[in-house]
Amino acid sequence: MFLFLYTLLLFHQLHAKVENTPCQTLGDPKYPLFSKDGDVTIGGIFPVHRKETLPSFEFTQKPQLLLCSSVNLRNFLLAQVMIFTIDEINRNETLLPNVSIGYHIYDTCGSRLSTMSATMGLMNGLDFGSGDRCNGQPPLPAIIGETESSATVILSRTTGPFKIPVISPSATCVCLSNRKDYPSFFRTIASDYHQSSALVNIVKHFGWSWVGAVNSDTDYGNNGMAVFLKIAQEEGICVEYSVKFYRTETEKLKKVVDTIKKGTAKVIVAFVSFVEMGLLIDQLSIQKIAGFQMIGVESWITTTNYITPNSFHSLGGSLGFAVRKINIEGFADYLLKEFWDTAFPCSQSEGNFSQYALSCSRYEELLALKKNNENVPELRYEYNVYKAVYAAAHALHSLMKCKEKKGCEKNLTIQPWQMVEAMKKVNFTTKMGDHVWFDGSGGAVAQYEVVNWQQVSDGSFQFKSVGFYDASLPPHQRLQLDTKNIIWAGGKLKVRSVCSESCPPGTRKAAQKGRPVCCYDCIPCAEGEISNETDSINCKECPEECWSNAEKNKCVLKTVEFLSFTEFMGIVLAFFSLFGVGITALVAILFYNKKDTPIVKANNSELSFLLLFSLTLCFLCSLTFIGRPTEWSCMLRHTAFGITFVLCISCVLGKTIVVLMAFKATLPGSNIMKWFGPKQQRLSVLTFTLIQVLICVLWLIISPPFPYKNMKYYKEKIILECSLGSIIGFWAVLGYIGLLAILCFILSFLARKLPDNFNEAKFITFSMLIFCAVWIAFIPAYVSSPGKFTVAVEIFAILASSFGLLFCIFVPKCYIILLKPEQNTKQNMMGTSKSY
Repeated sequence: MFLFLYTLLLFHQLHAKVENTPCQTLGDPKYPLFSKDGDVTIGGIFPVHRKETLPSFEFTQKPQLLLCSSVNLRNFLLAQVMIFTIDEINRNETLLPNVSIGYHIYDTCGSRLSTMSATMGLMNGLDFGSGDRCNGQPPLPAIIGETESSATVILSRTTGPFKIPVISPSATCVCLSNRKDYPSFFRTIASDYHQSSALVNIVKHFGWSWVGAVNSDTDYGNNGMAVFLKIAQEEGICVEYSVKFYRTETEKLKKVVDTIKKGTAKVIVAFVSFVEMGLLIDQLSIQKIAGFQMIGVESWITTTNYITPNSFHSLGGSLGFAVRKINIEGFADYLLKEFWDTAFPCSQSEGNFSQYALSCSRYEELLALKKNNENVPELRYEYNVYKAVYAAAHALHSLMKCKEKKGCEKNLTIQPWQMVEAMKKVNFTTKMGDHVWFDGSGGAVAQYEVVNWQQVSDGSFQFKSVGFYDASLPPHQRLQLDTKNIIWAGGKLKVRSVCSESCPPGTRKAAQKGRPVCCYDCIPCAEGEISNETDSINCKECPEECWSNAEKNKCVLKTVEFLSFTEFMGIVLAFFSLFGVGITALVAILFYNKKDTPIVKANNSELSFLLLFSLTLCFLCSLTFIGRPTEWSCMLRHTAFGITFVLCISCVLGKTIVVLMAFKATLPGSNIMKWFGPKQQRLSVLTFTLIQVLICVLWLIISPPFPYKNMKYYKEKIILECSLGSIIGFWAVLGYIGLLAILCFILSFLARKLPDNFNEAKFITFSMLIFCAVWIAFIPAYVSSPGKFTVAVEIFAILASSFGLLFCIFVPKCYIILLKPEQNTKQNMMGTSKSY
């Protein structure tokens, strides 16, 4: 308990001691470059100079102030726009009536160290409370600046804990959109997220899939490039290399230039800040590197200083996104008349400058600028400063409860967090008609102008507007380009930048191992597959009845193959079939004319004529195998073939049995011929044939042959063939024919040496030998023959076996009838050998 009371007493004493401590400035204060007193003071931080000279830090004497040189005209104009805008607001009787705005504008010389120093100078101020006591009140409600993202990060992180609003006209880093880290940051320019997205859009619009990437090694460049690379990857754009450098890293800059020279990408996305781009352009110009299409960002694409004859050789035709160009009404007159005539420090002793005197030698560069820049440059970022000052004024208007006739309440204490909340609600339209408001991240709506570096007829250079990008529009309408007015790098008609050329229809993309997805080989589609689009990833398989054409870009109907009467093979087979019919008919006519001769009578004329008839049918049935298979032709060809050949073999078998029975009948006491007379012969032929008919009927009933499209043997064509239906039925038909043929061969072989002068059994044996040989050879040939050749082999087997029977059985008889008539006698037919 005593310890607790002692602690309270100690804290009370410390608090009283702090309250009684007078405010003191430690060290030399940093004074603003431009200043003016007012009821409310707004801070400004701009790098008016671009180079600084550091003092000696040997710690032997008090360090001197930083020395700044090399005026940055663009940033100098930003400071002048802030002064012009504040003067304009002070003249406005409706926005902040009876309240004057003052300003303290600091120069940071483009240095991070100076940025921190300027920030502390703005936050501390030079005014103290009554009696030199610290009043704890911030000296200003808002700060306009910085211009670069890295410097703005320093500024915002320093002011963030005190919730002082920072309004930047040109800091575009995506990182600053994080409201958790930068809750009091606002900007009148869009976040680089939109610019990075726009860069991807323009690269994709022109079909560039292979690009190089260069960025500043700063918050601005690193964050912007990170967003670009992420979106580019999602859109299928490949980055050959991504290199970066900082303005003080000379060796890294040389490596960047070497990388650009060695790279194959013809398009380079340069997310580079203003200062770094100047150094890069110098190196490209020195090494005379040209022919690369540069895609730039708002920080450098419209910088007049950078477009010179030397730089145009390397960067001519560059495309990029620029902040919209809007002329501030009245600013040109102010700058060219009021400023140069009244506000320049070397023109008169009084001016709106700091309290300390500066020598005119420090402003020699400004005097040169005055002489060489009679025309006001393009006002792009300057207008953002104009909007930023007005945004702060509108926030003050709402907090100070300003009314048009009553004025504003000056005595109100405005806390920084109140200013932040008021900034979030700012919504107004400038006198140029531009609508100003801040989104949830404190940024403005992304609206860019697309500019192109061009040289006009008089030799001068210009930033030609060739389109625009508006993030508020639907995605497919955001980027609008006038391609006809674009001048490309190196004067080319068109720029192509791809790792691999597009794969035409009929091919597919195959990724190259170890390389980005934009590097690929074009592989022709396989047979039966197509691709009908450019850069197809996969080939599509054609439908079953289709096949790919020669170009592999279209599916066409497969060629239908069958043995037709119009092709050479079909004509030859049909000819031999009809030829066989003709020969058989001639033999039949000859036999009919000589039917009364002994040789015809001795060889069973009835069976001979039946055999000739069956052979005619065998020759004709081969024709059913030629032509387009149909349901009826498939059933007819196999059944006709089976029945006619059984009829033929039955006749031959009958003749063989007759020969054997006739020999047996000549033996004493034999009465066998009465059991194998003409009726029995007819009956045997009929019985053998009916068995085959029964087999065929069962085959047709159970599973008949049918037309079938065979797509398995050939992938590129369809074979029209007759499916056998029941395999058992087919082989039963063939097996029955083979059984009769073997039986006939065995019987004729047994009768081959019977002692007749004209032994018909010898010829039947030879004919059956040919018949069996043909059909034994047919089986493997039939199985192995492809497509229509299967049918041709079957027809050949039918014709060969038919011709074999015809020639072996009937040619010897015809020879005797026509050429040896003297042997055509009964005595000669009944002659016997001596032994007999």
